[in-house]
Amino acid sequence: MTAALEYRRADGASIAYEHQAARDLHKPTVVFLHGLRSDKGGTKAEALTRHAQSRGYGLLRFDMFGHGASSGRFEDGGISRWVEDAVAVLDELTKGPVVLVGSSMGGWVMVKTAMARPERVNGLVGIAVAPDFTEDLMWAGFDAAQRSTLMTAGAVEFPSEYDDGPYRISRHLIEDGRRNLVLRDVVDIGCPVRLIHGQKDTAVPWETSLKLAARIKGGDVAVHLVKDGDHRLSRPQDLERLCGFVEELVGKG
Repeated sequence: MTAALEYRRADGASIAYEHQAARDLHKPTVVFLHGLRSDKGGTKAEALTRHAQSRGYGLLRFDMFGHGASSGRFEDGGISRWVEDAVAVLDELTKGPVVLVGSSMGGWVMVKTAMARPERVNGLVGIAVAPDFTEDLMWAGFDAAQRSTLMTAGAVEFPSEYDDGPYRISRHLIEDGRRNLVLRDVVDIGCPVRLIHGQKDTAVPWETSLKLAARIKGGDVAVHLVKDGDHRLSRPQDLERLCGFVEELVGKG
């Protein structure tokens, strides 16, 4: 059974997580990394949990700092903090090899986590991955007035098609993102990588997955483009495809 649990970090922050126990201890554990302003309870995480249960391997999903049931304010988070959360989860809540599954912003965290713990990560599955989005999509898309507001007031708000309220983008998020960019150099990852991206994605261009694939050092890298897929990729056929790629990489472990 999946249990709702809490892990407390050394600084007192709490990470809410759920762990689907493995029946087959020889298979890697799947760790799901959610997107920006999302959480561990999304459609893709639920589908992966059911799939893991049916196949007997373990799955762990958690809420990053400032998301879902974890502690902290979203505005105080950033890629550095969210990668720290993911590494802490690997170090403290899992044993043996893992397969990381990252959705959108979680795809960026996935890449940084794999680079931090290469000996633990057996494979990566990215869904509409968004590495460097703070610089290439947010900052690059701001007009002069928005950039000025961000720098002087410390934040700027934008409407969101995925949330009821607006996105509040902080100066900290942008500046911290610049310290974590990965598409400017070789991405030192050697494990198998599978990237899925919808070509009707209006949030993150599908070309982003191609850029990431080109930067990854390893040779076992594949990009699967879904011609009629959007950013969510949460239709039944999308979820079946996702579970298939995860199954493939778990089997490689």
